[in-house]
Amino acid sequence: MQQEHYIVREPLLNSQERVLGYELYWQDAVAPGKRPAEVEIVSLAQFVAEQLNNAETGALLGDQIIFIEATPSLLEHPALTELPPKGTVFALRGDDINGEAAVAAIHAARAKGFGISIRNTNLANVDKNLLPHLSHFELQVGAADFVPQVQLYRSLGMPSLRLVARNVSNWQAYDVCAQLGMYAFVGQLHLSPRPGNHSKELNPAQAMILQLMDMVRRNADVKQLEGVLKRDAALSYKLLRYINSAGFGLGCEIQSLKHAVTMLGYSPLYRWLALLLATATTTGYSPVLMQTAVIRGRFAELLGSTFLPKNEAENLFVAGMFSLLDKLLGVPMEDVLEKIQLSESVTQALLSREGIYGPFLALAEACELNSPDVDSMAMSLCISAKQVNQAQMSALAWTQSLKM
Repeated sequence: MQQEHYIVREPLLNSQERVLGYELYWQDAVAPGKRPAEVEIVSLAQFVAEQLNNAETGALLGDQIIFIEATPSLLEHPALTELPPKGTVFALRGDDINGEAAVAAIHAARAKGFGISIRNTNLANVDKNLLPHLSHFELQVGAADFVPQVQLYRSLGMPSLRLVARNVSNWQAYDVCAQLGMYAFVGQLHLSPRPGNHSKELNPAQAMILQLMDMVRRNADVKQLEGVLKRDAALSYKLLRYINSAGFGLGCEIQSLKHAVTMLGYSPLYRWLALLLATATTTGYSPVLMQTAVIRGRFAELLGSTFLPKNEAENLFVAGMFSLLDKLLGVPMEDVLEKIQLSESVTQALLSREGIYGPFLALAEACELNSPDVDSMAMSLCISAKQVNQAQMSALAWTQSLKM
């Protein structure tokens, strides 16, 4: 399959700001007012199925949901039916759901376990006999008929039909949608910290992790590391859980920090402490922001893995994670770097997106922002669109495997 497009992911949040899943689409296929061609829908579904399905373990995103725009005539296409039914919702436009053939296709897809969402229409225009066969209905936040449609939905008394808010541009609008009992698709909220409530100081767990990171950087004896980590049993448990969930293929469970160092060495330990630092944030952040930091770290690492030595790629993971640490901690990046001793190359990437790591980090960031510069940035690194898309899907699956 020829890959010329770049995948865009749009997180779907619940009322606890946790990621329920993603809408995926080709960057060039869903411009304002434009709908994806059938060949683009098929190629996206085929690619996602190849990347996120595992013959032994099933869907690699676990209980997360993937939204993909489709048409009724494609619901029986082999490329779409290869997607995991429990974790896939096909979004159809209101203009496409009229007629017996469309209704029959929707019924068949629902019978197989797929979700069906309707967009680009007024709820009042949907055949009432079809509503029980839908799983989601999408509303545009800010549209003139937004409130009347919510009121109409409530009058229907159909809890199995979930409302999805689109174009939620700020946290205030998100709160309104959450109070209305809606799911919420967001634009760049996954890169935005919640206003207020930032402590601007490291909590005790974070201070301990920074101490451990500095000790690892100085190759301190593992007994000293264990002595520090034993002060917080919960952190020790969480660290070992992350290491064991990452699929190193060791054939055994890591039982202790000493065991981890023996099996993996010191270098990987630094990256797991970086992950622990980001997830030890307890105030003023959104769970989606934390997850985005982890995805960005893994995404950047995978982008650089074919070009850089293993230890350099692991530094990319740290750079990607820490590039959102200022938002997670609620302090400027310069202040973050005063608290954490990082290599000059990682610091350069964080401050200016330059140096050996900077371009890979910038590319991962550009994919999150749906930037038109993604193609030129990837070409400058000699990375194909297919490689970028594979790295992004792999990063989503890897992060989900951590069960944060």
